[in-house]
Amino acid sequence: MSDILTRYDTSLDGLSSSEAERRQKEYGLNEIAEKPPTPLYILFLSQFVDILIGLLIVAAVAAYAIGDVIDAGVIILAVMLNVIMGFIQEYRSQKAIESLKSFITKHAIVKREGQIREIDAKTLTVGDIVVLEEGSKVPADLVLIESNSLSCDESQLTGESKAVAKEIDDKLYMDSNILSGNGLGVVENIGMATEIGKIADIVQEDDEETPLAKRVGKLGKTLSAIAIVVCIAIFIMEFLKGIPLVETFMTAVSLAVAAIPEGLPAVLTLTLALGMSEMAKSNAIVRKLLSVETLGSCTIICSDKTGTLTENKMTVVESFYTNEDKTHLIGKLCNNAVLDNDKIIGDQTDGAILKHCKEYDASLERIDEIPLDSNRKMMTTIHILDGENNIVLSKGAPEIILDKCKYIDRNGSIEIIDAETKEMILEKIGEMSGHALRTIGFAYKINDTESPEEDLTFTGLLGLIDPPKKDVKKSVNECINAGIGIIMITGDHEKTACAIAKDIGILTDGKVMTGKELGRLSDEEYLKIAPEIQVYARVKPTQKMKIVETLKKLDNIVAMTGDGVNDAPALKKASIGVAMGDGTDVAKEASDMILQNNDFTTIVKAIEGGRKIYDNIKRFVKYQVSTNVGAILTIVGTSLLNLPLPFNPAQLLWLNIVMDGPPAQMLGIEGAERDIMERPPEKGDILTKNTMLQILILGIVMAIGTICVFTYEISTGVSTTKAMTVAFTLFVVYQLLNAFNGRANSEKSSKFLYLGIIISFLLQLLILYIPQLQTIFRTTSIDMIDWIIILIVSSTILITQKIMDKVMK
Repeated sequence: MSDILTRYDTSLDGLSSSEAERRQKEYGLNEIAEKPPTPLYILFLSQFVDILIGLLIVAAVAAYAIGDVIDAGVIILAVMLNVIMGFIQEYRSQKAIESLKSFITKHAIVKREGQIREIDAKTLTVGDIVVLEEGSKVPADLVLIESNSLSCDESQLTGESKAVAKEIDDKLYMDSNILSGNGLGVVENIGMATEIGKIADIVQEDDEETPLAKRVGKLGKTLSAIAIVVCIAIFIMEFLKGIPLVETFMTAVSLAVAAIPEGLPAVLTLTLALGMSEMAKSNAIVRKLLSVETLGSCTIICSDKTGTLTENKMTVVESFYTNEDKTHLIGKLCNNAVLDNDKIIGDQTDGAILKHCKEYDASLERIDEIPLDSNRKMMTTIHILDGENNIVLSKGAPEIILDKCKYIDRNGSIEIIDAETKEMILEKIGEMSGHALRTIGFAYKINDTESPEEDLTFTGLLGLIDPPKKDVKKSVNECINAGIGIIMITGDHEKTACAIAKDIGILTDGKVMTGKELGRLSDEEYLKIAPEIQVYARVKPTQKMKIVETLKKLDNIVAMTGDGVNDAPALKKASIGVAMGDGTDVAKEASDMILQNNDFTTIVKAIEGGRKIYDNIKRFVKYQVSTNVGAILTIVGTSLLNLPLPFNPAQLLWLNIVMDGPPAQMLGIEGAERDIMERPPEKGDILTKNTMLQILILGIVMAIGTICVFTYEISTGVSTTKAMTVAFTLFVVYQLLNAFNGRANSEKSSKFLYLGIIISFLLQLLILYIPQLQTIFRTTSIDMIDWIIILIVSSTILITQKIMDKVMK
């Protein structure tokens, strides 16, 4: 003890107030340093750093420069709507879970100047003497200088669910729970220097882009590149034809507006937000918007064992008795755990034994106790049996208990234990251990309190395990059927991990690797064998990160589930981190999604939800981009044919935002495809080659139909405004009918799609027949003959899709 006190320049009376203040200035406060949040003005301005937004602003400036104030105003309005929606969502995300501080113990009991005081835990400093009692939390990293049967739960940090006995010179880590006993500890590290602080530092690193963010970014760049190339090409063509520069420039502006799906960011945000809301009803809280669909794309789930796949509650699952009543008597009385409404207070193993034996009616006064320690590996209590006799009750490691037994109690018949019987009991112990059970032996003796742990009488064995959660086996099987690999990563023993993994179907034909074996491999060696590993046991938090990073190098989208502080680094590094609802705040802060009910089966629902959302994103992106392709081809076609432009910029924005909006949003909430959980995860682009070919064909059909009707209207001698209005309305009806092409093959087809189409059609009627809106959009009324032409020609989009569905499977 004196060496430890000298090392930290302190004494048993603790620090003086002045010395504590001096050290606080030197070492700082016992708190987690947080990365400051992004200022609101930077968050707002960052929404403008987007290629699509930039092109729209250029288009607005160009329209204003040539005197087209109305078009410029409409474009700027579209820009501001997208910017404000993006800002609101990112602000909400930033505020979702504001700090890591809540996981730190709020108060600490210390000795200062010889007095015991309760202080704010953040004012703890190196060298403080901390008083530890059963039920308290460790407020910093400590070194024990006094221990009276002290044991603690370090599962949040180490991943192991068993109680850890602590002796003098042992370390205690911040946020561990004291399960039993008491003691004194010297503060070794505080704040960011603690083990939790080091993990929190990793948690605060910048996020990587989600798969969806990468795909949407790539789509934006592709569409922008197309817009720029087409605009330049048309500008040069028009200019070389001798068309006035202002008119040529206006054509280029129209093309820029036509090429960019201005409504896409808004529809994407709303679809993901609705997905977040739907998942929340299934107890999956998504913290980051773009992460909603990532679980749907994931190829591997790395799952912690304790508390995620298992209950994190030790349970007696097997027993071997030579005298059941006596075993239950020992289990109930040689026990320091307490049951409070079936909740265990104290050591989990003791609590599980107490639950198993609680029906046995026994109450004997305890007069002495020899606590469990790591050397003896057994616990003994002495009780008054009757007026003259005492009874010694012992439980502990089965081999140790058996070795100390001279007798065996066969249901009241006491016999000397012979070699054959001992061998039979040892075989039973081996059998239980082979099933990864934590095996406890029980024995007793009457009187002889001078040598209480010698010549005992054997009564039985109990086998305990942290059992798998209900329905977890079914959930694992569903994930495997959906083409998703599941890997168990745990800090627990190899035998225990293997037994649980085999039982729930994770360990099939794959390999098991320990943290020690992983540490001996080079990065190159590990990369080669990583796909074969299904279970990792006895791993450290830093190794969990290595596992996740290696799997990502192998082109996997990796989801990591966990609840402890030890899981936080891997949760942060994973493509999507999934924290448990009763996990530490550090794990939640590092995660993208929180499972409120801690149920692994919720992950299956989240995967299905993510896949449905991604399918719907592809659905409305195809729908919206086909509109843009059709508009580009229509403008290019009329330019090549020396015809007037069929649409003005305000009409194009109406097509892209208002007309696209309701149907696209309704496509975003379509039901799940029938085979959604029977197909492998999708890792490709939002627009595949097949989809792009379909978009091009649909765009050509819309362009040909619109140009033909536009040409016909002009040939009849009507005004350009009337011809543009008919062409514009035809294109709108094309869009609305094309929405039907995107419906899901679902058992729950959305009725809202019809509502969206009706709303869009009514809005179109408003700008056709209300004079004030006619002025803004430069439209005019159209008659019944025009409507008949529009309906007949627009129906070709439905026929085209039916043909493609049969030919391009």
